[in-house]
Amino acid sequence: MTSTAPAAAAPSTVLGVGGLVEATPASRDRFVDFLRALSIVVVILWHWVFSVTHFDSDGALTMPNPIGDVRLLWLATWLLQIMPVFFFVGGFANLASLEALERRGERGWWLFVRTRLTRLLRPVAVFVAVWALVDVVARWMLDDYAGVLSWGRVVFVPLWFLGMYAAVVVLAPLTAALHRRGRELTLVLLGSAIVLADLGRFRFEVDQLGLANAALVWLFAHQLGYFWRDGTFARWSRRSLWATAVAGLVGLVVLTNLGVYPRSMVAVRGEDVSNMFPTTACIAALAVFQVAVAMLVRPAAERWLARRRVWTGVVSVNAVAMTLFTWHMTALIVAIGAYRSLGFELLAEPTAGWWAQRPLWLVGPGVVLAVTVALFARVELPRLDRRGSAVR
Repeated sequence: MTSTAPAAAAPSTVLGVGGLVEATPASRDRFVDFLRALSIVVVILWHWVFSVTHFDSDGALTMPNPIGDVRLLWLATWLLQIMPVFFFVGGFANLASLEALERRGERGWWLFVRTRLTRLLRPVAVFVAVWALVDVVARWMLDDYAGVLSWGRVVFVPLWFLGMYAAVVVLAPLTAALHRRGRELTLVLLGSAIVLADLGRFRFEVDQLGLANAALVWLFAHQLGYFWRDGTFARWSRRSLWATAVAGLVGLVVLTNLGVYPRSMVAVRGEDVSNMFPTTACIAALAVFQVAVAMLVRPAAERWLARRRVWTGVVSVNAVAMTLFTWHMTALIVAIGAYRSLGFELLAEPTAGWWAQRPLWLVGPGVVLAVTVALFARVELPRLDRRGSAVR
């Protein structure tokens, strides 16, 4: 966001949450920021609270979920698998960034990519550097230490999503141009390619097409964000939005009853196919459903977000969103280490005891993550420029 700040501000001054709240222009679409913050928070809470995290027989930390053990629990994933919304918001934000560059007369693929990825990659670079240093020190001090990749690959789970999002950002100038020229046609072609890729994968056993869909599905969700940014969804009647939500929901019901796709929108232990990776057409249908629902609740949400306290909470999450996302699994690892050092063992099945412990796995990692954010937030927080006038 851009705004005017006090001229006396020092060069490279970090702008806190209060300053960001004050700098919010009246024209800003606060619902965009809310959905981004919601996406990050839901993913973090899912990994902490809704995973049966334990060490397997090989000594590696694994994170299955209880969906396969509880009847109808897969329905929760149709709302809580919220990554399509994250990419949808990304489409809005990336088109807005392109338009801002064009208004200033600044063009060029590299300028756009550098602008959009700088904030994304700085926290990731620090995260990787810290873990590399920890791993080197641990190998030097402990003779039998095999490295984090042998026991704790789950700590790098966030990088998979961020890598996919970075690829979508790199392609954004091209997909935005296709949107401006083809609009609905581009969306239809992407949807058709997704269906054909799944057909080739499941009917003709061309497994490589699954990897193609891992890109196409997220491009599809990202492309939907362009329709929000250009005002298309704002012009739709509520009847049209309801019809779209129903269409996405019916698509999900039909697809998950073909005997090909699982009903859960996240991986379930014991199932050979996951809708999340390689990503399937079910996630594209889920994106349509969730986007329509989001647009339906938007008017009420905007009135709620006008409250200063609510908006301050949203700004607080967004200001350090990538720091939260990259470090949340590390916070869980530290909490697990503390838990086991007290003599407790992780439960490997979703028993009554496991369910009773859920508040513990919200509070424990939450405290660790708060400390981590305090340490690394400066890497991501916006700064005033050298004139103390522009907030990025």
